[in-house]
Amino acid sequence: MTDSILEPPAMALPPADPRSAGLHRWRHFVSLSADLAFETDANGRFVLVIPETALGWPAGALVGMPSERLVGDDGTTEIVNPFRPAEELRRHRTLLRSFSGALATMNISAVPLRDASGAIIGARGVGVAIGDADSQTSDIAGRLRHGQVLDRILSCVACETSADAMLDAAIWALIQALGAEGAAVIGAMMEHGPAEILHECGPGASAVLPSVVMLLSQPNKDSAQTTTPQGRSVLMVRCRTRLDANGGLAIWRRTDGREWDPEDRLLAASAVAVVRIILEYEAVQREMAHQARTDPLTGLLNRRAFMEEMGRNIARLDRESEAGTLMYIDLDAFKAVNDRMGRATGDTVLIHLADMLRRMVRPSDLVARLGGDEFAVWLSGADRMTAAERADQLCKAAKIELPALLPDEAFALGVSIGIAMRGPGSHESIGDLTRRADMAMYEVKRGGRHHWRVSLLEGEG
Repeated sequence: MTDSILEPPAMALPPADPRSAGLHRWRHFVSLSADLAFETDANGRFVLVIPETALGWPAGALVGMPSERLVGDDGTTEIVNPFRPAEELRRHRTLLRSFSGALATMNISAVPLRDASGAIIGARGVGVAIGDADSQTSDIAGRLRHGQVLDRILSCVACETSADAMLDAAIWALIQALGAEGAAVIGAMMEHGPAEILHECGPGASAVLPSVVMLLSQPNKDSAQTTTPQGRSVLMVRCRTRLDANGGLAIWRRTDGREWDPEDRLLAASAVAVVRIILEYEAVQREMAHQARTDPLTGLLNRRAFMEEMGRNIARLDRESEAGTLMYIDLDAFKAVNDRMGRATGDTVLIHLADMLRRMVRPSDLVARLGGDEFAVWLSGADRMTAAERADQLCKAAKIELPALLPDEAFALGVSIGIAMRGPGSHESIGDLTRRADMAMYEVKRGGRHHWRVSLLEGEG
């Protein structure tokens, strides 16, 4: 319905009213959810009443009647006319006079209707008899608490910026709401894969993990509960995301805690929806961060990430008075491959060289594609002799492996390598170090390619 006021009809619901079809549907909705639906005009007179008989009054008798006549008074409470609200009312307890004259109690929810200038031109609302509401008290209270808990969780999450802090806030809010000892997000990256604790709040996560894994292994169960050998009552709610096929949210109470009831399970299931959103947000952020630091073709670090990591690595080596060595690597004859055989074949060569570089380094070393056919390797804690040995092995292997990728063509594929060491206690900047390695590499290019060269600072021998 719109906010315009209905003109008082000759009958409660005249068949000729152009909105009769909509009002007919509304009558059905009211009959399922409320005992009274009404609309009043600016003077507080009823202009619409549904259903046709309300509190024993025929609807036709109420239409046009001042609403004050319907409001009862038992002499014990202040009289408030809910049919003429100045602001929104929710479940306002009201005594109403029935057709027989007896007083009946209703919860009235109503809103004022305003024109374009903001002046009140009527009201609209619904009422539920208290007798019917009493039979649903437990359900209403549960739903109210459910909404309050979700509001609390969402408000806590909204105060955080990182996914980790969001998870922490959401889980702690749920723990407090359920009177739990702790909770954890359990992840299994593949169906029937090994489970791990992705995020935990409160004590006991490791102790309940075996029991949670057992619950997760039960097919077709979105939630389940059990008691651990130590006596903790554990509730598991499955939490499927796009990246975690078989994870869940586990919540547990102390050994003297009560069992989980249906309301607890409903709250946990709703909280899982928030947790799932945060986990997927975290996965997206992690993927975006990975893409921002990674060369999409080879999977190696890109130039920016390589320089950042090398800076952190050098700072650690300076504290420990150790050396580090940089290798600049450039593919020989790569342009000819691209020009004659296409970029797809060129990409195959680049990917293979990236794999060769991965094989020659340790986990503490760094490997990057700087762009085009230029690569770099940082050997942490290694001197120039160690780097020269690695470079020599790479040059020899590249002359064999790379041309073998193109058996039908004769290309002088190989690598040229420049090496620059940063000694213990050196104050050389990363910019100066990279320039030395780059210049050494180009000297190899000018000298015939397929080899390596070490750049020496004055005084080095």
